[in-house]
Amino acid sequence: MVKNIEPKLRKIGDYLQLEENATFIIPEYQRAYSWGIENCDKLWQDITDFVSSESKDRYFFGTIIINCQDNDTKLSLIDGQQRTTTFLLLLKALLLKINVAIQKTEKDEESEGLCRGLKERRRKIMGILYKAETEDVSDIPNLENDRKICNKVSILENISINELYKSELTTILRSVDYDELESCVIKIPYRQKDNKYTNFFRNFKYFYEKASSLYVSELNKTAKAFIESCEVIEIKSWQVEQAITMFNSLNSDGLPLYDADIISAKLYAIAKEKQNETKFMEQWKSLLSKIGELKSARIASIDAILLQQMYYERAKNKDIITESGSINVTTPGVRRYFTDINKNVLKNPTELCDSMINLTEIWKDISNYPLAQVLFKFNENSKLFLAIYFHRFKKDELPKEKIEIILKCMLRLFTVLELVDTGFSSSNFKTFLFGESVKLVDNNISENEIKVDFDTHIQKKWDKKYLTESIISCEKNSLVYLNEYLFAKENEKEFHLGEKYDVEHIMPDSGKNLQEIRRDADIETEAEFKEIVNKIGNKILLEEKINRSIGNEWFRTKVSTKLEEKTGYIDSNYPIAKALVAKYGKENKPYWKKEDIDTATDTAANRIVKFIFDE
Repeated sequence: MVKNIEPKLRKIGDYLQLEENATFIIPEYQRAYSWGIENCDKLWQDITDFVSSESKDRYFFGTIIINCQDNDTKLSLIDGQQRTTTFLLLLKALLLKINVAIQKTEKDEESEGLCRGLKERRRKIMGILYKAETEDVSDIPNLENDRKICNKVSILENISINELYKSELTTILRSVDYDELESCVIKIPYRQKDNKYTNFFRNFKYFYEKASSLYVSELNKTAKAFIESCEVIEIKSWQVEQAITMFNSLNSDGLPLYDADIISAKLYAIAKEKQNETKFMEQWKSLLSKIGELKSARIASIDAILLQQMYYERAKNKDIITESGSINVTTPGVRRYFTDINKNVLKNPTELCDSMINLTEIWKDISNYPLAQVLFKFNENSKLFLAIYFHRFKKDELPKEKIEIILKCMLRLFTVLELVDTGFSSSNFKTFLFGESVKLVDNNISENEIKVDFDTHIQKKWDKKYLTESIISCEKNSLVYLNEYLFAKENEKEFHLGEKYDVEHIMPDSGKNLQEIRRDADIETEAEFKEIVNKIGNKILLEEKINRSIGNEWFRTKVSTKLEEKTGYIDSNYPIAKALVAKYGKENKPYWKKEDIDTATDTAANRIVKFIFDE
């Protein structure tokens, strides 16, 4: 009879403490140990920050997925091999430093309590790494006795075909002091300094040096906190296919300490307390699956959705408004917000999952709106405030006309951001939008009321002439998408971005015929060419296939003919390309000149400025 999946919230010390006949296995198909110093630094920083905070809560290091074999004696790490290996290296580094610290404090009567704590840590770590019985571990490190214990068992066996240094972890764990260890590890030929060592030893050395920098009392606290106050969710399966499917479904990448890992672990723990973990796991799987689609379309990731959820919660609670009524634009980290500042959000895991699932499905629908497709080409910060507004709705009750009012407001403001010298953090953008967020979240405030705020803000802060001049000199491709959309609206044409497209230079910016093309365009110098070729009036949207086909051909070729198996503007569905064909396609020898680019640029600038000021 097949056992059910068995998830458990476990302390690191308990997770690593295996039964006498059990061993962690790195399966054949796993990648090599690839964690570097940057990963270890993040791990160490999280642990020491947690110790410094003196928090009474637990600290979570994500989910471990294990496939159990041979009567649960072989524990194959499907997800968690990088973390588990690193945990063992960290424990070994702590053990060696604890051994030194015990010898230094043993005869110090004032440090008796501290020394007793260090001895407890020593016994616990040796019990984990070598399955040593408490009574077999001496109070004071003893080289001969410790060597017998260190050579007794192997806690982890690596059978990955991708790992070149399978014996390295065992070498490190079996050494009894740092000098012996350094002399025994692998040195990779033709490499210099620390690069000559494997990731195993370099990471161990990093932890050893970090532990060396701690006071003895800090060393004791750090070891105790890591073993007793840090946790993982251990999910055991008894079918390898099931375990791998779970790994893929959870969108796991084997790297700990992402905000999503920590928050999902917290949510799972709370759901388990409420005996609702099965429903939560189903929801979380569904959420990650939907986010996978958004990520493929470059709309949002799990971290982006969590950030958007935080913005929504802060707007709903009006956390951004200070006691004096001013706007506070300081933003906490996502992890800190959900696990420290506003823990109440996590108290209802299934409700939170429902909220985020609803948001992902709204994003999927909204991504088909032409306004949204254009807005996505501008600054990503717009999505944070749109998400606040989207929480007003259920996925199957989207009022398109109302939503488009807000999309248009955002696009107008973020178009301005492309044209001015200041960044998003300017009060004209960030502070304004933070203040507006409390209205975006409020169902009692209409979209038209919000639009009035945007209208007033834009008219008060910016000048039409300045923005027009900025557009004429601007070379950013984001404006090409907006100009194409506005041209379509102006001419009552359909606009849809499509899947594969390019920004096309009507007059090529490179190519073998460039000198002749410049002469035809009445451009005399290279400097003049460079000044004009990237103006918005010389750029349009074009299907990728068509753009790659026509390359740097003459304008007359692009608008009027097909080259054998090639194609041109004549086959495009984009409105400006079609308009160029309609205007020039039947001419005997049409030219695209400097004056045409200037005229098209001026027209685009006026069109975009009218849009910005909603005229």
